[in-house]
Amino acid sequence: MINISRPTLLLDEAICKSNIQSIANRASKAGVVLRPHFKTHQSHEIGRWFREAGVTSCTVSSVQMAEYFATDGWSDITVAFPVNYLEADVIDRLASQCRMHILAVAPEAILALDKRISHPVHCFIEIDTGYGRTGVKPEDDQSIESILQAIAGSKHISFAGFLTHAGQSYAARNAKTILEVHETTRNSMVALGNRYRKRYPHVVLSIGDTPTCSLAEDFTGIQEIRPGNLVFYDIQQMYIGACRRNNIAIALACPVVAVYRDRQEVIVHGGSVHFSKDMAKTPGGLTHFGEVVRLRDTGWELLDEPVFVKSLSQEHGIISWPHEQGWQPVPGEVIGVLPVHACLTADAMGAYLTTSGHKIPAMPSGIRRN
Repeated sequence: MINISRPTLLLDEAICKSNIQSIANRASKAGVVLRPHFKTHQSHEIGRWFREAGVTSCTVSSVQMAEYFATDGWSDITVAFPVNYLEADVIDRLASQCRMHILAVAPEAILALDKRISHPVHCFIEIDTGYGRTGVKPEDDQSIESILQAIAGSKHISFAGFLTHAGQSYAARNAKTILEVHETTRNSMVALGNRYRKRYPHVVLSIGDTPTCSLAEDFTGIQEIRPGNLVFYDIQQMYIGACRRNNIAIALACPVVAVYRDRQEVIVHGGSVHFSKDMAKTPGGLTHFGEVVRLRDTGWELLDEPVFVKSLSQEHGIISWPHEQGWQPVPGEVIGVLPVHACLTADAMGAYLTTSGHKIPAMPSGIRRN
């Protein structure tokens, strides 16, 4: 394996590109536009891999991220976060450069934003189809109408369609439940679209979450999908049945700094500032922060018996390491850990090293946080 001296996020380029091609093929077969969410990888180079697969539009989670990808030629961008009209100057600047889509959950933001911009912006109404985070309930015609009236009365904002994120799919425990979430979401969105299609013939229905987009085949009535996590996948996605372990494209390389045979623990440099604090539960109910893999020259391999990171502090990771495990690491060795949540781990690390030794930068943290 490449010489590594500190926590480093490894990326298997072949697996990543295979994941990208797989969802591109699925979208093409289903007849929907693939507008992938780039918040997972936040990288120009990885974004270009999507472009090589025929993708021409993307989703981001902030206007700063939209600016970052606009500089690399992305000209059709959706900011999938309720619009903050206090960022009107940035939104207007982006709208002068590319086709900008925003999300509305209330008319007040539309009215305030319209007064502060001078370039055309396209607006999705965010719909809550069961996740319970943000959005308007699909049956709440009064709220939907109030937003539509605000859009209709604006000078610079046009109605694009309805958008939802079925984040409740992440709480599923198997593929059957994921597909049930998909069907409920699809049926709800299609019914909503049908109610407004006479007034808005070109209304776009946009859905997007990795579990349902990874498994579903029937997208009838839907125009676009926006999965993001599937560029890398992770332990969480594997446990709920959205992917297999060999679809996971990243592993955090962590130097071993101490070994305590008496208490059967290995301590690594790799803590919550590297992994995040997201936890997962094995099918047997064991809570952990990542699964250990053994690093090899061209990637990583699974252990005969699984070993897990059992706790994290800011910089430390503590791994339960049973005596019967054949491989017993020593201080100075580097081990790999498949992350629980790829999006947060990638965001925390901010760059990648491919298994062939190629460094891939991501969106600078100074841009992400400002």
